[in-house]
Amino acid sequence: MANLYTPQSQAGVLSFYDAPTNGPKISPKVLLIAIIIFAVVILAVDHLIYAI
Repeated sequence: MANLYTPQSQAGVLSFYDAPTNGPKISPKVLLIAIIIFAVVILAVDHLIYAI
C-alpha cells in the first residue's frame, strides 16, 4: 500500500486564507439576516402557491 504524505507545515493553508481579496466585504450579521429573510420569503411564496 502506498504511503500518503502529509506536510507538517500549515503555512500554505494560512497564507491562502490570509490572502487579500478584492471581493465584497459582508458582515456575518448582515449575511445571517439576509439568509433568514430569504428563507421567510421562500416559505411565504410556497405557502401562497399551494394555498390556492
